[in-house]
Amino acid sequence: MTMAAPALALKEITCRFADRSGQGSYTAVRDASLSVARGEFVSVVGPTGCGKSTLLNVAAGLLNPTSGKVEVFGALLQGVNRHAGYLFQSDSLLPWLNVLDNVTVGLKFRGVAYSLALEQGRAWLARVGLSNHAHKYPHQLSGGMKKRISLAQVLILNPDILLMDEPFSALDIQTRQMMENELLDLWSADRKSVLFITHDLEEAISLSDRVVVLSAGPDTHPIGEFHIDLPRPHDVAEIRMTPRFLELHRRIWDILKAEVQQSYQQGMAA
Repeated sequence: MTMAAPALALKEITCRFADRSGQGSYTAVRDASLSVARGEFVSVVGPTGCGKSTLLNVAAGLLNPTSGKVEVFGALLQGVNRHAGYLFQSDSLLPWLNVLDNVTVGLKFRGVAYSLALEQGRAWLARVGLSNHAHKYPHQLSGGMKKRISLAQVLILNPDILLMDEPFSALDIQTRQMMENELLDLWSADRKSVLFITHDLEEAISLSDRVVVLSAGPDTHPIGEFHIDLPRPHDVAEIRMTPRFLELHRRIWDILKAEVQQSYQQGMAA
């Protein structure tokens, strides 16, 4: 690791894919650069379908860009990003395993002794408030409980970087705000570097140190960057009623609104 380097740096990333006809190509992302400092929480917002998840998959090493490069702690990323944990939009729990075994499955794949894995698993269940549900199976859990388990499943592996792809989008608003506060509590304990993808501008502002706005596709690229100077710690519901939050929301939405409208018009014309 290079100590002066950011935790994650995407440099001049371009991603092209074959179009539907198979005769041409579609440039989803063009010359996109963004970085996440050590211990920084960065959210990326943009219109639906603009390429947010594409950039996240590039950061995870799950997708090779057509051009550009990814650096992790100053080193060129080759293959899967072993410094990162990935929290997907959909649940990644295995239905045939109970809660405790789901939380510890990654440790077991790494060869951690069974007894130590269970000890760490119980500790993480306590941290996410689900100690009494260790014996249950995913189908017996609420949506919020599943997200807590998924979060523990990733964090128990102690990744340096968290990559999160709209992890709370399927939850109702009350459960979503509880999970956002839960995430902030866990993040503040050890300050992982976070790249968080969301279509919800309020969520991005209330969670982040910095918000990056992407243009409408094709040829998606960052068009705005905003430092969020809201005091920490805070409750995500309460902070949204403060004058500074509303000011930041207005400034970011002034840029984002035009891109959302452009994306909508493109969808109508398709």
